[in-house]
Amino acid sequence: MRIMRWNRFWILGLGTLFTCTFFIKAKNNPVSRKQENPIRTIVIDAGHGGEDPGAKGSYSTEKQVTLAVALKLGKILEDNLPDVKVVYTRKVDRFDDPRRKAQIANDAKGDLFVSIHCNSTGKIRKVTGYKTVYRKKGKRKIATQQPVYGYFASNAKGTETYIWATSKNSAKMESLKQNSVIVLDANSEETKQLMDDTDPETFILLNTLRNAYFDQSLRLSTLIEDEFTKVGRISRGARQRNEKGIWVLSATAMPSVLVELGFISNPEEEDYLNSTNGQQELAMGIFKAIKRYRDELERFTNSRNSSLGEETASRPQAYHKAGKSGKKPAAPRPDDEYCVQLMISDKLYTPGASIFRKLHGNIAREQIVMNKKKMHKYTWRHIKSDQQATTAVRKARKLGFKDAFVTSC
Repeated sequence: MRIMRWNRFWILGLGTLFTCTFFIKAKNNPVSRKQENPIRTIVIDAGHGGEDPGAKGSYSTEKQVTLAVALKLGKILEDNLPDVKVVYTRKVDRFDDPRRKAQIANDAKGDLFVSIHCNSTGKIRKVTGYKTVYRKKGKRKIATQQPVYGYFASNAKGTETYIWATSKNSAKMESLKQNSVIVLDANSEETKQLMDDTDPETFILLNTLRNAYFDQSLRLSTLIEDEFTKVGRISRGARQRNEKGIWVLSATAMPSVLVELGFISNPEEEDYLNSTNGQQELAMGIFKAIKRYRDELERFTNSRNSSLGEETASRPQAYHKAGKSGKKPAAPRPDDEYCVQLMISDKLYTPGASIFRKLHGNIAREQIVMNKKKMHKYTWRHIKSDQQATTAVRKARKLGFKDAFVTSC
């Protein structure tokens, strides 16, 4: 069942990404029969740095650990994947604003962004004993026992890998829009003409790209946690995150994850995070996950290209000519209908519930699991055109579904 579930993921998530990329690149360049490497540039971000030490342990800081692991990961990637360019947001103890880090990643035309961090929790207060305290009651003094507290390092441990939360979809969409020339690898003047954010076709395209990047990020985060568990690390899961410090994930126009290597506030974990063996093990785990991710992506892309056959080879010329004439051809789609994802909620609604009544559409519910919790995904189905989909999204948001977006059914 697990294999089947991830097969469906690649078909849906990567299929939509392939469609979008093919559509834009075909407008600008004739398609070669030679298969390109789907991951050509990986951006590694060592969290914090310079005057920003990040979380602190008893003798080390987050910025030291993240830089050490980032450099080890980069070296492993360069040694084992020579066809992949590795870009670092920093290679020394230097502070960069998150905006600068996102700019580095976007300017490098990254295909993947991996941010490395350490976790931390506050100290735990425990009763260490009692002392006798005398309190005056009338003319008498009464002895009472008052607890004495001590503060101890937390025993929290384990890894976590985060992707941006769906509530940040608009921010991710904006980063894709602002970096459209980079993302789509297209001529800047032509892209400016194509990427008209008032045009329904552009809206659909950017939505599809964002949704594909979300699915890819989720897949990579799951693979990273899987590799950590293989070497005995405690995995706290692959999760969405909507907190301070996660901004850079939604500002990078590519699939992106943030890896929490462990709790530097736990003395046992701090020793592991500062050891050469520990750092090498963590870097190798991230590398193996990236390698699995790339292999899956390559298998899907090669299979997709093979299945398109001779018909696909002749299509680009038509698209290219249409682009030259200034007319926008219809984007190829994996099916004939669009869907609008309205929301993901732990609340159970029937399709005819009052919350959906003003939409006047076909509402479907699908049960999913997020952060080990059963949730319900609600979609508005059977939308026949991109113009109708654009209108549907605007209507849904106006009616209170703030995170609504277009996806393929």
